[in-house]
Amino acid sequence: MENKAEMALAQMRDLLQNMGSSSQSSYYGDDETLLRFLRAKSMSPEKAAKMFADWEKWRVEIAPSGSVDEAEIAAEFEARKAYLQRPTKDGHPLVILQACKHFAPKDQLQFKKFVAYMLDKTIASGAKEEGGGSEKMVVIIDLQHLGLKNLDANGFLIGFQYLQSYYPEQLEKLYILSMPWIFIGIWKMISAFLEKAILEKVVIVNNDAQKKEMIKEIGEEALPEDYGGLAQLTPIQDVKLSHWPTKN
Repeated sequence: MENKAEMALAQMRDLLQNMGSSSQSSYYGDDETLLRFLRAKSMSPEKAAKMFADWEKWRVEIAPSGSVDEAEIAAEFEARKAYLQRPTKDGHPLVILQACKHFAPKDQLQFKKFVAYMLDKTIASGAKEEGGGSEKMVVIIDLQHLGLKNLDANGFLIGFQYLQSYYPEQLEKLYILSMPWIFIGIWKMISAFLEKAILEKVVIVNNDAQKKEMIKEIGEEALPEDYGGLAQLTPIQDVKLSHWPTKN
């Protein structure tokens, strides 16, 4: 670790201690985790410490035991809208979301827990213990067949907010497929809120050439047949990981 990074890390730890950040947190003391927050905030200890403290508070609210219990989000599973695939050819965990199967939730907290569960499990599937090669995920949001009944601006905003605020430096690339005109206004609103670091990783796929490039980057072995690959769709709740979930 370079001296500059070591100094920033030490300053961030001191700031967190002064802010009352819990030393009992399962993530506290993990250099690599704290460095992700630092990199997300251009190595500013003050900004990174605030971001981490906000994350820690959110984490206690969304998953007080360390991970979201599947029983808490059973209703979200029924839609079968999220699929966890084998890693991409470069070893990145891959999750596919089919927006046409999503409807504005009646229980907002349950939906938020589902989003956290989905992102946690996707990242965990890329860990070395699971045979993966990276914990930076690739996300595909499929907007094909999206109708007015599926338009949930708040739901999409929550997903992107979580990626940006609570999962720094854990997104490799995000593909948005088949964006219809009815979604353009929502995307303009969301993209205005996103930081440059996230926006640079978003690829909008609307033609055959862009789709071929996506297949090339991800690899046919990971992509389902419906997306130009050779695999089958696997609902995220059906995937079993040997080293996850973890509990505090």
